[in-house]
Amino acid sequence: MSQQRLGPYINFQGRAREAMEFYQKVLGGKLDLQLANDRVGQARLEADGVLIVGSDGHPKYPPTVGDHMAIALSGTDKGRLTKIFNDLAAGGQMKGPLTAQPGGSEVGWLVDKFGINWMVAIDEG
Repeated sequence: MSQQRLGPYINFQGRAREAMEFYQKVLGGKLDLQLANDRVGQARLEADGVLIVGSDGHPKYPPTVGDHMAIALSGTDKGRLTKIFNDLAAGGQMKGPLTAQPGGSEVGWLVDKFGINWMVAIDEG
């Protein structure tokens, strides 16, 4: 059975571990940190139906104000999520196509036609 999750994605610009551990302390739940070269490549906090996804971001591409947050949509149904990604990008701007990541997932970035940032992640099923 496929599953989808929706929640905020936050680029913490090097402070992801500190921020996500704070949110876990406040909200409880399970925190999963994936490190890449001494940086948090992805952090996921799931607590009572709440999902927060964050990372340290890329040091060469610091976000401008407003670009440090996005709606994160993730799941396991590759066909459905690929269609959603492409539909959201229609009339907007694709920042990064769905691309394979270390660990097996695919991730893509876009701004929809309303100016909302999205991060779509397709997890291994």
